[in-house]
Amino acid sequence: MKKSAILTIPEYFEHFINLIDDIELDDAFEKSIQQIDSIDISLFEKIGLQTYAEGKWTVNKIIQHITDWERIYCYRILLYVRHEGTIPPGHDEQKMADASNADAIPITQLINELRSVRIASRALFQSFNDEQFMLSCKFLNYEMSVLALGFNIIGHQIHHLQVIQERYVPLIH
Repeated sequence: MKKSAILTIPEYFEHFINLIDDIELDDAFEKSIQQIDSIDISLFEKIGLQTYAEGKWTVNKIIQHITDWERIYCYRILLYVRHEGTIPPGHDEQKMADASNADAIPITQLINELRSVRIASRALFQSFNDEQFMLSCKFLNYEMSVLALGFNIIGHQIHHLQVIQERYVPLIH
C-alpha cells in the first residue's frame, strides 16, 4: 500500500512519515535498505565517538537506537496483527542507549545488524494484507495504523541519518 492510504498520523510522527514520498511501503523498505548500503563506513569511523554537543549520542548509539526501536515497533505491530491484545509498556530510549554497549561495537557490525533487522522487518510487512495494514495499533498515548508504523520505521532511519549528516559530519571537516 502507498503512503497516501494512511488515514491519520499522530502529530509527533508526521515528521518521520513525511520524509518519505508517496510510494508503496515495500518500495520504501527497498530504498531504506539501499540507504543503509550506501552509508560511508569510513566517514562514520572518522567521526568515531565524537558528539556535536554534550549529552548527545555517538553515531554508534544512534545506529543502535534505530535498530532497537525498529525491533520494538515490529513487536508491537506483530501483537496487533495477530490480535494478541496486549499493549506493551513504553520504553526509555535514554536508558536503552546507556545500556547498549554500542560504543564498544564496531560501526560496521552495528550497520550490518541494522540491515539484518530491516530485511526481517520488510519480510514481516510483506506478510500483511490490506486489512492488516489498516489495523489500528495503540501504544503509549498514540494510535496509528500498521501501514503508518511501517512508514514511521523507515522515516525514523532517514531522520537520524540526516542528523548524522548535518551535525556529526561537520565535526571532521
